[in-house]
Amino acid sequence: MEIMSVELEDNLEQSHEGDHKGQPIRVILADTQAIFRAGLRKILALEDDFRVVGQAETLIQTVSAAKKFSADVLVFEASLAPNPVEVVSDLLRQCANCKLVVVIQEPNEELTLELFRRGAHGIVSRDVEPELLVQCLRKVARGEPWLDTQAVNWVLEAYRTQATRPVAPRSKVQLTPKESVIVSCVTQGMKNKEIASRVGTTEQVVKNYLRKVYDKLGVADRLELALYCLHNRVLENAPKPAVPAVPSSGNGGTAGAASPVPPPPVTAVKCS
Repeated sequence: MEIMSVELEDNLEQSHEGDHKGQPIRVILADTQAIFRAGLRKILALEDDFRVVGQAETLIQTVSAAKKFSADVLVFEASLAPNPVEVVSDLLRQCANCKLVVVIQEPNEELTLELFRRGAHGIVSRDVEPELLVQCLRKVARGEPWLDTQAVNWVLEAYRTQATRPVAPRSKVQLTPKESVIVSCVTQGMKNKEIASRVGTTEQVVKNYLRKVYDKLGVADRLELALYCLHNRVLENAPKPAVPAVPSSGNGGTAGAASPVPPPPVTAVKCS
């Protein structure tokens, strides 16, 4: 099914001509329920400062819409993805200028904290009042975060808990041998393609391992991963990635393994 492009409503066009605040807020609606999209579009049509530029009902359509349309805010239903937390990070990387408001089925502390931590600008429940949702979109479009009172309390409590939590217990996290090898490559600044070649697997498998490691260690990206490993000595006594053998050239020569090259010190980490 093609992405549904939404034409500018007549009343929006007329009201925009008298709008002294600049361009309208351009919105993409991504939700599995057509009735929800239709209802929200009608609500926004009553406002002078909104313009719905696109709609999507699948994750693939959502990604395409985010790339195709220049939007200020993307309203994204969490149920569109099996792992909405990871998708939020991907969407924000692909449309850096677009703010993300995530719609969840019901209040959920763990999901709310993870979405907010990964960069969601606003989080609302599906049963949010229309007036509050309009306020949310306006604030998010201005670059302000939006959380309801309960979610704000969750975030504050998580911050307090982390601030008072001892660091030592986190160092007990154990990585599998394969995870340790991949993490060691990351700390050397290697890209996923290089890591895949080094350990003899595919880039997708490397990405899958890194997601598991991120969740296990509670980090968000490669830079945080490298810093965490340095501070907590995660890679001490861990297996090192093998250096592939390099055959010698020349007639009658004997192929030999290349001398192991010690990994360089971690001075910079490529984030992706």
